[in-house]
Amino acid sequence: MAEKWSLGRALRNVFVKPTIDETTWDDLETALLTADFGPDITERIVDELHEKVDRYRTTDPRDLQRMLEETIEEHFAKFDTTLKLTERPAVVLVVGVNGVGKTTTIGKFANFLRRYGRSIVVGAADTFRAAAVEQLATWAQRGGAAIVRPQQEGQDPASVAFQTIQYAQQTGTEIVLIDTAGRLQTKGGLMDELGKIKRVVEKLAPISEVLLVLDATTGQNGVIQAEAFLEHAGVTGLVLTKLDGSAKGGFVLAVQERTGIPVKLLGQGEGIGDLTGFTPSVFAKQLVS
Repeated sequence: MAEKWSLGRALRNVFVKPTIDETTWDDLETALLTADFGPDITERIVDELHEKVDRYRTTDPRDLQRMLEETIEEHFAKFDTTLKLTERPAVVLVVGVNGVGKTTTIGKFANFLRRYGRSIVVGAADTFRAAAVEQLATWAQRGGAAIVRPQQEGQDPASVAFQTIQYAQQTGTEIVLIDTAGRLQTKGGLMDELGKIKRVVEKLAPISEVLLVLDATTGQNGVIQAEAFLEHAGVTGLVLTKLDGSAKGGFVLAVQERTGIPVKLLGQGEGIGDLTGFTPSVFAKQLVS
């Protein structure tokens, strides 16, 4: 089986040369494009590196490697990637189209928060799909979270969300994660539903975060697909799932720059523990080394 392409390995081939020459720049540009940085960001990064190399009058590829890491980190650091979860209860709406890994992300996020000693309840407010509730219950259990289910089939999603907040307030549960529907066939109806959930929840507690789950393997199509959520749902942070950080990591930066919304969580595997917070310096180092 062929070895999987990765940005780090491609860059190592760029930086092993004895000196910086024209092929260095061509190879660097190709590596960034292949890693899903996109043409605009790739051009900007290469231009910035040209300027730094000229300013410091270096011909050492190791200097270029260090400058690349610093430049990528600077681009990431323009966004505040901190999760805002100080309210009690802290209410998080999780939104996104069906099929992006929303349900599994909620279970992984619950597990992530449990590692910090937080108590979590999950609200099964995607009441349009019967299977969604059972799937969510399985992942909530794996993540160590309680779950509030619909009391009858087809229950109004906003009322499930309301009951979940009530449960958190009555039991002293610190963090509420609310699953929402992701069908885009009736975009207007879906956004109206999300708006209703937000209004009902805010009668009891402020909403701390609205996290949009995107499938990194769909690239820019994923952003286009999610534009309705970006426009109408008051999204405060992005969660990227199915991300191979070394191969397609440029998508993280591309999606932040395109949406103006920070990436706050990364899913890099199928396991319950495969969700991490997003730290610009760590991710830039992973990409480049």
